[in-house]
Amino acid sequence: MPDHSRKPEHPNPLPKRPRDSNELAFSIVAQLTGTAEACAEPTGPQKDPAAVALGRKGGLKGGHARAAKMTPEARVESARKAAAARWGKP
Repeated sequence: MPDHSRKPEHPNPLPKRPRDSNELAFSIVAQLTGTAEACAEPTGPQKDPAAVALGRKGGLKGGHARAAKMTPEARVESARKAAAARWGKP
């Protein structure tokens, strides 16, 4: 069964634009005049690739392992609770 839970990656992702209107205007003018940097480096802290891989590895196993331990009645109850949380009105 194909995995349709994620959007496909865009081959050439567009650069992120600033949310502040003044910064956006500045970046547009810089691009039009050719004074913009070719590729701005992210300033936030970078994630450790080893930690990301380890967390993803465990995250992929968790739901299946939990479902395997549950009885069919418990799975139905868990699904009802999840549906109520997602679609129910407070």
